[in-house]
Amino acid sequence: MIEEFEKQGNSSITLFLIMTVYLILFLVISFINVIAWTSSGFADWYVSHVFPLWGETYGRLTGLFPFSVGEWMLYGFVVLLFFSAVAAVILGIRFLIRRAKPGRFFLRFYRGVAWLLLVVYLIMTLNCLILYHTNPFADKILPEETARDYTVEELIQLRNRLVTQANELCEQMERDENGAVIYNGDAKAQAVSQMQRLGEEIVQLQGYYPNPKGLFFSGFFSQQYILGYYFPFSMEANYNTQMYIMNEPATFCHELSHLKGVLFEDDANFISYLACSTSDDKFFQYSAVLSVLGYVDEAFFESLSENVELYYQYPLISEQVCKDSVFLTEEAWAAVEENAILSTETVSKASHAFLDTNLTLNGVEEGIASYGNVVWLLLRYYDTMD
Repeated sequence: MIEEFEKQGNSSITLFLIMTVYLILFLVISFINVIAWTSSGFADWYVSHVFPLWGETYGRLTGLFPFSVGEWMLYGFVVLLFFSAVAAVILGIRFLIRRAKPGRFFLRFYRGVAWLLLVVYLIMTLNCLILYHTNPFADKILPEETARDYTVEELIQLRNRLVTQANELCEQMERDENGAVIYNGDAKAQAVSQMQRLGEEIVQLQGYYPNPKGLFFSGFFSQQYILGYYFPFSMEANYNTQMYIMNEPATFCHELSHLKGVLFEDDANFISYLACSTSDDKFFQYSAVLSVLGYVDEAFFESLSENVELYYQYPLISEQVCKDSVFLTEEAWAAVEENAILSTETVSKASHAFLDTNLTLNGVEEGIASYGNVVWLLLRYYDTMD
């Protein structure tokens, strides 16, 4: 009897210590988040001095795998949550019918889930949440005087520049018998090379880059209209294997920029444009222009009060450029719809709501609309060039 009480006492002490450690770790992680929310200086310091360690160590490890480690982590986490819900239902039924307490299996299972959630919270904090509170990347590399309001005339000049470049580069692409662009080089290796070259000029972009990895279930991501994905749990840059080839260079560089602590989407778009547009490779240059042309042209059209007749008085985007400015080809979309479990409309709406909410909760007030802020960044960039 005495030995049994001693065991129970030791067990209670052990449980108390475990819960105390858990609570302390949770509070420490939460405190780090509070500091990041209230101090962009701390977030900038973290990105400059601590965050690169994860890419140089853990990122190199996951980079050894030919598949996306993060994607399968995501699916595994969803499966775990499903079984956790099932276990909760079983426990509820047992309690209602037999008034039975949870057995050792369930206690250990949920204890493990609790620790896993804490690890997820930690990784999300270190590899994602803190990064949302840095100062904008463009402010670090563009002169302060360029952070001004730009005129409609300056927007028109930018738009005309990009249209001219797109129309010219379009004619220089190698194509198949159906008019689709062909690229015979290694776009992933080239993207890494371009980011490393940019890193020679910009300190934050220096260091190791893994090759971008294709998403196994790209069809599901296509339904969400997602070109690429950064997985903070594996420090990987992932891309949609079904997207049209002209999206690849810009998407690769965009996702690789996230690995350097650039989490704002407009900044990532801007870095991608810089990396690809300054390349000697015409394919990369064309991808750079296409990646921002839609945003600029939309802003231009709005500046004309959406006057169609006035719009057509300016240089027009060629028909072939319009054909190249697609997310997926018709054939790729047909394959996606054929294999889809849920309707694209349902998946797209859910994804849009999730991404918009995620950005808003992390301090990006514009939500998904923040992608279009790259127009202002391009105006600032060319302001320094002219």
